[in-house]
Amino acid sequence: MFEIFDYEFMQRAFIVGISLSILTSVLGSFVVLKRYAMLPDALSHIALLGVGIGLVTGSSPIYVPILVAVVAGVAIEYLRYRKRLYSDAILSIFLSGALAMAIVLINISDGFNASLFSYLFGSITAVSNQETILTISFTLFALLLLFGSYRKLLFATLDEDTAKASGINVFGLNIMLVVLSAITVALSMRIVGILLIGALMVLPISTALLYRENFITTVLMAILFSLVSVISGLLISFYFAISSGASIVLVALIFFIISLFLNL
Repeated sequence: MFEIFDYEFMQRAFIVGISLSILTSVLGSFVVLKRYAMLPDALSHIALLGVGIGLVTGSSPIYVPILVAVVAGVAIEYLRYRKRLYSDAILSIFLSGALAMAIVLINISDGFNASLFSYLFGSITAVSNQETILTISFTLFALLLLFGSYRKLLFATLDEDTAKASGINVFGLNIMLVVLSAITVALSMRIVGILLIGALMVLPISTALLYRENFITTVLMAILFSLVSVISGLLISFYFAISSGASIVLVALIFFIISLFLNL
C-alpha cells in the first residue's frame, strides 16, 4: 500500500489535501454557523470564471481565479452587509452570472478539455510544486489569522448585531472570512474540483454539528471527518482511477449519512 508514496504527484496531493482539509473545516465552521453555506458554491463558480479568463488570456491558472474570487467575495459581502440585500439572492446572482460568463469564455477558448476537466472535478496528478508551496503557506497564514481573531469572529458569527453594538468591527471580520474562503476555494480546485469544493467546506462541519458538542470539539470533529474523507478519497482515486473530488465528497457524504442515523 505504501508504494503509493513513491510517486511525487501523490506526495504533493496528500500534502495539499491534508492542508486544505484542516483549513476548509475551520473556515466551514464559521461559514455554516453564519448560515452562509451557499457562499463556497458561489465562490467556486466565480473561480471557474477566473479559469475561463485564464484560458482565454493565457494567464496564470492559479492567481487569476484567486483574484477574481477575492474581488467577487468582497463585493458579495459589501452588498449583503452595507446594502442590506438578502444573502441568498446575492449569492444566486453572482453564481449564475459567473457561470454564464465562464461558459462563454470557455467556448471562446479551446472549449472543454482535460485541463478544464481537472479544474471542475479535481485531479491528483495536476498539483504542481508551486501550488503545494502556495497552499501550505496560505494554510498556515489563514489559520494564524483565524485563531488570532477567534473570539471576536465567533461572537460575530453567533450574534452579528450584538457584536456590532459591542464595538467589534463585524464588517472587517466578515470580509476577512470571505476573502480567506475565496482563496481557499481557488486553491482547492486541483484536488477537489470547482464543482465539489463547496461540499468539502460544508459536509464535515454539518456532520460534526449532528453530535451537538461545544464549538471547539465540533471543529476538531469536523477536521477529523475532513481528514479521513480527503485521505480515503485520494486513495480511492489512485487505486480505482476515479475523480479525486468525487471520491472525497462521497466519503464525506457517507460520514454525514451514518452520523445522521446515529443521532436520530
